[in-house]
Amino acid sequence: MLSVVLTAVVRKLATRAGFVAHPAEDRYHQAVIPLGGGIAILTTLIVFILAGAAAMKLLLIPGRFVWLAERANIDPADFLAKINQLAIILFSVLALFTLGLWDDKKHLGPFFKLAVQFAAAMLAAAFADIRVEFFIENKVITSVFSAVWIVLIINAFNFLDNMDGASTGIAVIASCILFSAAALSGQVFVGGLALVFIGTLLGFLVFNFPPAKIFMGDAGSLVVGFFVALLTLRTTYYHEAQSGQWYPVLMPLVVMAVPLYDFISVTLLRISQGKSPFVGDTQHFSHRLKKRGLTDTQTVLTLYLATLCTGLGATFLYQVNLAGAILIFIQTIMVLSIIAILETAGKNDKAAD
Repeated sequence: MLSVVLTAVVRKLATRAGFVAHPAEDRYHQAVIPLGGGIAILTTLIVFILAGAAAMKLLLIPGRFVWLAERANIDPADFLAKINQLAIILFSVLALFTLGLWDDKKHLGPFFKLAVQFAAAMLAAAFADIRVEFFIENKVITSVFSAVWIVLIINAFNFLDNMDGASTGIAVIASCILFSAAALSGQVFVGGLALVFIGTLLGFLVFNFPPAKIFMGDAGSLVVGFFVALLTLRTTYYHEAQSGQWYPVLMPLVVMAVPLYDFISVTLLRISQGKSPFVGDTQHFSHRLKKRGLTDTQTVLTLYLATLCTGLGATFLYQVNLAGAILIFIQTIMVLSIIAILETAGKNDKAAD
């Protein structure tokens, strides 16, 4: 609800201030749309994160709320012991938000944006423990790998923000799948953060679902991508003490299959055309689907369903043997293949005409 209210307020203020996105050749929208949705998203997240930190302090007050913490089976001290990590995460998010807001206004160069993104990602990976070890004990190596993954996911969702509701809705679906993994692992705080993130995005989606009444801009997509990456890295997929299978650690790849497909396919397409992969255009697979006759709503719902299909398959990685895991990966490839077929269908018909 807070996200809904803030998005409505920002929409009006952005229109009055002239902070809007105008139609252009490299953009699909045909009307002037207010920007600034990222402001509402970030504000909502910060309000609830800080409120959560304050609540943890209250739960430690002797004789008052300790019983509540015990009944909820959580340890506020465990959360507060990592308050410095939370501060670093918020600093990284604010850096990315500032970069995105600046880019929304001034259109910065791609290499400068990548440098800032990697710096923020490296800061979070090295000092806020936003990284995956993947059976590697060297902190430097795991921090670099994790920072690269964070930057990849940030840009994947930045690329996805090319059609009404696409980036936001896919982030909601992916985060719901990751929340289920956190719940299965008993991760109260990661699960709580996922719920706050999901609620924030749903509030914004009220105004961003086709036809969009406001865009999040880079100030929003960079923040959204970072939080999705955070959830993928902080969620526990493998419990060595339980002697479980190792392949659940690949769950983020399956969950992120659709965003990564768009990022990789459009990057390769631009490079093959001799263009910079960082220059925006209307060659994303959502645009290619729309050119086959789908409406904006049909296109977005197709992306949602594809993400949901791969995500649901990912949830079973905890329960299957190696053969089952291989089938899940094959199913993921088949879902992406269906998208590839859909987005190329119609060419032969046009040639015949």
